[in-house]
Amino acid sequence: MSDLATHLDRLEGHLARFRQHGIKHRIAGRDHAGSAPAFDTRSPVDHSLICTVARGDAGDIDAAARAAAEAFPAWRDLPARERRDILIRVAEGIEARAEEIALCECWDTGQALRFMSKAALRGAENFRYFADQVTSARDGKTLQSPGLMNVTSRKPIGPVGVITPWNTPFMLSTWKIAPALAAGCTVVHKPAELSPLSARILVEIAEEAGLPPGVWNMVNGFGEDAGRALCEHPAIRAIAFVGESRTGSLIQKQGADTLKRCHLELGGKNPVIVFEDADLERALDAVIFMIYSINGERCTSSSRLLVEDTIREEFEARLVERINNIKVGHPLDPETVIGPMIGKEHFDKVRSYFDIAREDGATIAAGGETLGDTGYFLRPTLFTDAHNRMRIAQEEIFGPVLTSIPFASEAEALEIANDTDYGLTGYLWTSDLTRAMRFTDRLEAGMIWVNSENIRHLPTPFGGVKASGIGRDGGDWSFEFYMEQKLVGFATGEHRIPRLGA
Repeated sequence: MSDLATHLDRLEGHLARFRQHGIKHRIAGRDHAGSAPAFDTRSPVDHSLICTVARGDAGDIDAAARAAAEAFPAWRDLPARERRDILIRVAEGIEARAEEIALCECWDTGQALRFMSKAALRGAENFRYFADQVTSARDGKTLQSPGLMNVTSRKPIGPVGVITPWNTPFMLSTWKIAPALAAGCTVVHKPAELSPLSARILVEIAEEAGLPPGVWNMVNGFGEDAGRALCEHPAIRAIAFVGESRTGSLIQKQGADTLKRCHLELGGKNPVIVFEDADLERALDAVIFMIYSINGERCTSSSRLLVEDTIREEFEARLVERINNIKVGHPLDPETVIGPMIGKEHFDKVRSYFDIAREDGATIAAGGETLGDTGYFLRPTLFTDAHNRMRIAQEEIFGPVLTSIPFASEAEALEIANDTDYGLTGYLWTSDLTRAMRFTDRLEAGMIWVNSENIRHLPTPFGGVKASGIGRDGGDWSFEFYMEQKLVGFATGEHRIPRLGA
């Protein structure tokens, strides 16, 4: 039996229970069908029905938020080491079901197994990392001032809402939920409607690890009903969201009346800048990896290539050769690099940019074509002869599509790189250390890598500027969001107090 056939056979075993029972909401440790009609979730590989999914409405969100509020005091007050032990068991449960998570994620999202096979392990790593921070999460500082000893501490903010996207749903769910639980918050999770499978697996793992009922609740559904109700619910103290910038703006508006704290991890139109003095072989590898892995469907993809004009022709020629060798195919085939786009709406959006590029005067140097009669498959694409005012250089396409733009000087490269509404990541390739220091200091991005692709280190801050988001994840920055600061000032003597009306 081939690797693909083996993976398909195992996938069917994992999907059997979803096909039979569908996916229900999980509220206070129990399944709920919800009052709204269920919806179907289909695989982008062949449009086949995976299962039915409960569609959440305001009533379901209210039940979940109330459950989270009721469970909050006991979870908040549970000894830190007991919370840590539960989170460690969650990590172990993820590792035990890593194959199931990876195969379901591929079938649900269209992502290639070569990348999703590591998603579960990254999720387990997130839980282990934040579990290790539990015992110090509430620690503060001692700050002495004249006449006072000032002591700070941190307390969990309360029940929080987590809204996750469809591109890498499992890893991003763990990235948001693990620090919330470690801080002592309770959670209402609304997964993306296009990729609900792994969220259900994850909440099952958490409950099997000993997480008390109501600490982690899951309501499926759509942004316009379940998502909006979550953002507006008065019992939910904060919203952590990953998705597109337009939706992030709506979430802030919906949470305004209840003065919700919002952490928004949004879109990007990230530049990768390649100077002629760079290690061009390594730069080429990094450019290709950061736009054509994960189907190009990630916020940190380097979708704008700014290449020095003295090497542009050679670099683009080598890009075309490599791009044309990238395998597009079934996501469970170990050789596949690019699988199908997540769904028809997104497929149509990405391929619409082929015509937009032509209309704006760019050249399609590679790709620009659809593949197959079923599934949402596109060839990896490169646009050349482009400039930064074109729509293909300004709008987040969120697919395996790269726009190449030449520059003649460092100043021009910086101007082009910053000339966008977004500011999530930047990638710089040069052997000139002083140039790297100048450039990164002025580049408008929350995260920058020099002579490297995106390599995450969990204690470091993750987030963007401008339309790319508000707030930071990672390390202590996550706890700053999920916790409130408290100050207590102790008088160290009898300082003078003004005597009014004496």
